[in-house]
Amino acid sequence: MKLATYKDGSRDGQLVVVSRDLSTAHYATGIASKLQQVLDDWNFLAPQLEDLYTTLNQGKARHAFPFDPAQCMAPLPRAYQWADGSAYINHVELVRAARNSEVPSSFYTDPLMYQGGSDDFIGPCDPVVCASEAFGIDFEAEIAVITGDVPMQTSADDAIEGVRLIMLANDVSLRNLIPNELAKGFGFFQSKPATAFSPVAITPDELGDAWQGGRVHLTLQSTWNDRKVGMCEAGPEMTFHFGQLIAHICKTRNVRAGSIVGSGTVSNKSEEVNGQKTWPKGYSCIAEKRAIETILDGKPSTEFMKFGDTIRIEMKGQNGESLFGAIEQEIVPLPS
Repeated sequence: MKLATYKDGSRDGQLVVVSRDLSTAHYATGIASKLQQVLDDWNFLAPQLEDLYTTLNQGKARHAFPFDPAQCMAPLPRAYQWADGSAYINHVELVRAARNSEVPSSFYTDPLMYQGGSDDFIGPCDPVVCASEAFGIDFEAEIAVITGDVPMQTSADDAIEGVRLIMLANDVSLRNLIPNELAKGFGFFQSKPATAFSPVAITPDELGDAWQGGRVHLTLQSTWNDRKVGMCEAGPEMTFHFGQLIAHICKTRNVRAGSIVGSGTVSNKSEEVNGQKTWPKGYSCIAEKRAIETILDGKPSTEFMKFGDTIRIEMKGQNGESLFGAIEQEIVPLPS
């Protein structure tokens, strides 16, 4: 099943069911008006939405209309929790290697995670508004899941069953603000502005065999200013699967329905060709590209994003069709 939230002038929008091929949609108003309602009463409401989804895919939904990603808010426009991990340890290794810093051994057994702002997500086609280019604007292509209730002390394997929906994310980072914040010892805050999510969130069964062991085994594509810069494989090199990330949160507390958990930047290891390291899959954030340049050349040469830059993040299924729709955003200045 595929779900989206349409803009209607309110904070939480209107829930719609979207066809598998993303061509048509249907308001879910007769079942639930908001996605959070469905997450709170999943066992009762999700089967009703599934029935509508089947009817829509069969072309028999009487009030279907063309689906327009530009009308979408984030699938869950406000969430009770947004916890973003760093599940791809290769990303951490690259960034640390660029500054001649070793990765602590604990990073390989215990996920890194920060708590982001969940009160003001932005839609997949909404602009990224920033007060200054000097902040070091960067995209981060990620996968995220929305959970149901997961009790405290749930095991990693059992926590996978708490995944209700999967989506893509652009976890925007302001890189030049990060060093001073981390130096305070309390983690990210101002350096993490509003996050964007894909037009639709999908149930794990939509991925078929690509959903295995809490990982999405497909390619995440990042296109910066119409140039494809990342074709990163999301599955094999994900050090911590989503069950482990959720279990990390619920070690000391319950995880409640409507929590969003992110994978962190999808990242792939280098390959060696003729004694030289190369990164044929590209990158899912500019910071990683700059780290690679520093490792190879001694200094970074790629600049962060400027006003007017665009970013597109998308994942296609084995049949070549877009699974979640695309995040398509432009970087714009804060209006004066």
